Amino acid sequence: MSEVRQKAELAGRVTSVLSSLSTEQKNAALLVAAQALINASDDIIEANKEDLQHGRDNGTSESLLDRLALNKGRIEGIAEGLKQIVELPDPIGETLETIDRPNGLHIVKRRVPLGVIGIVYEARPNVTVDAIGLCLKTGNAVVLRGGSSALSSNRKIVEIIHEALKGTAVPRDAVQLIEDPNRSSVDEMLKLNGLLDVVIPRGGSSLIQNVVQNATVPVIETGAGICHTYLDASATPEMATAISINAKVQRPSVCNAMETLLVHEDYATAHLSDLAEVFKEAGVELRGDDKTRSIVNWASEATDEDYATEYNDYILNVKIVSNLDEALSHIRQFSTKHSECIVTEDRENALRFQQEVDAAAVYHNVSTRFTDGFEFGFGAEIGISTQKLHARGPMGLPALTSSKYIIDGNGQIRE
Repeated sequence: MSEVRQKAELAGRVTSVLSSLSTEQKNAALLVAAQALINASDDIIEANKEDLQHGRDNGTSESLLDRLALNKGRIEGIAEGLKQIVELPDPIGETLETIDRPNGLHIVKRRVPLGVIGIVYEARPNVTVDAIGLCLKTGNAVVLRGGSSALSSNRKIVEIIHEALKGTAVPRDAVQLIEDPNRSSVDEMLKLNGLLDVVIPRGGSSLIQNVVQNATVPVIETGAGICHTYLDASATPEMATAISINAKVQRPSVCNAMETLLVHEDYATAHLSDLAEVFKEAGVELRGDDKTRSIVNWASEATDEDYATEYNDYILNVKIVSNLDEALSHIRQFSTKHSECIVTEDRENALRFQQEVDAAAVYHNVSTRFTDGFEFGFGAEIGISTQKLHARGPMGLPALTSSKYIIDGNGQIRE
């Protein structure tokens, strides 16, 4: 039996135990796991160094290495995410609807775990802990398949959590890590109907599309982030600069970072040159249309391919538009429906932007960097869904549940 099937079966065997655990039992296990990660931070950092060295040897960019890197502060932040999950309400068992029928049937719709969740993701070991925390809190088992670039880190993290779970009510088999780095292990996961209840991909566009196009197991699609910020004519320059720089520079390697800046022609005439210099000082390469390059002579030419690219790097597309309609048209063409922002003091334009833009998160005068489960008050997140069925946007605890109907009667039969 393959490693993938064996570990999926092990996870499936404990779902009935997980679904019957109390909130207190699940919370206690998460707190033990959080403390274990902090206690073993030196071991995790050592394992992470192996992954970082492997990445450097293979020419991984600095922005992607940043996504991979762990230190004591980041490990404490990861552990804090588990503690925040503990503080969140447990959705399992929640009554969603109650129906009393004329024939005496009493019907209750309740939240229940999804079952066994497969997570396919890339080079961020914090996802390993986020996924474990969210899945265990919602009574789900989880089968993790991280990228080979983080294998040593993920292996050590799961080893530590397995050891921590031994003294709790949560069975250690509820957490499984696929260590086979070959793509065939992902392909096998995607076909495990009857063993996995859902697969959630987290990563770049190629990973997500591979999962969406090849899975026979149900998928919750988390999308790539080609995010736009539109600076309207009435945008306040100080605010516009702060939001634009934050959206691109604060952490360019993540999916909610801005990839294209759209600028109203009036704002561009007055302020784009100064804004471009701020980006230049931050080490950002600008690529622009002809109008942009007439103002910013050091910007290179932007093509449609550029506008359709999620860089995850210090590269930014800039396009000057004549009005809100042109900005909306560009977003419709190139958006991945993740996060979009308008900076404006015109309330009507803001309302129209938020109504017409089809994305999981639509902002007015706020950086797109806030599209995150932690920032939305969900604790950690399992991903950011860009689809419309089951879940959309940052996915916290309720997104990892299904429902079932509980029916009570007193002998009714259907005529």
